[in-house]
Amino acid sequence: MSDDSTSIWDDYKRTGDKRLRDRLILTYAPLVKYVAGRLGTGLPAHVDEGDLVSYGLLGLMNAIERFDPHRDTKFETYAISRIKGSIIDELRSMDWVPRSVRSRAREIERGIVELEHKLHRPPSDEEIAAHLGITDTEFQDSLTQISRSSVAALDELWTISSSGGDTVSLIDTLQDPNADDPSTEMTRTEVREALASAIGKLPDREKTVITLYYYDELTLREIGEVLGVTESRVSQLHTKAILRLKAKLQGSLERASAERFR
Repeated sequence: MSDDSTSIWDDYKRTGDKRLRDRLILTYAPLVKYVAGRLGTGLPAHVDEGDLVSYGLLGLMNAIERFDPHRDTKFETYAISRIKGSIIDELRSMDWVPRSVRSRAREIERGIVELEHKLHRPPSDEEIAAHLGITDTEFQDSLTQISRSSVAALDELWTISSSGGDTVSLIDTLQDPNADDPSTEMTRTEVREALASAIGKLPDREKTVITLYYYDELTLREIGEVLGVTESRVSQLHTKAILRLKAKLQGSLERASAERFR
């Protein structure tokens, strides 16, 4: 953070001057556009990116209010996490994902868990489809529907709002809107280890998609060019990887909880 920006932060925190707050909002507004664009990938056409930006601006303003410029944390890192959380919370509250799609996603997650316990390796698409009693084509169609109707992404799985309104980074906890706060169940170290282990056990192509999308920040189209497949196929691989990770991490959470209460 430059001396000039530090001075602005100090002046704003000391005075609460609305003009300084507006100046900070304008300075960091591109972060909202960036996050909205990333989260908007694969969402249904009726979800307008302008709406995502509006939701994200609320997160940015909240981040500005709560940020401590004297902590050893970059504001951009802190703000991106809160912007993501604000957008995801609003999308979830809209509850526009069809119940049948949610149900199929849960079926696939359970199927993956059951097959991995049985096979001791990641199951193939054909094995998952057979386990579910559907054809491979129907399984691929299901992945497409889930990817188009869900914000199923690492950002959703690990970005949550705590009771105090704080947001944590994606590897600090495991998000599940229907469960108790996972931060009380697993330590941050355990979550990092579980996440690293889960990603490491993904099939090669899915691992590549996760790495290129979340770490190298390529778009789905660019990843398709790297892998020599269509953007829709990359979207399917991404969705399948997320479902695998969600299943693996939920299992880690349950095992950690069981060990604590022995």
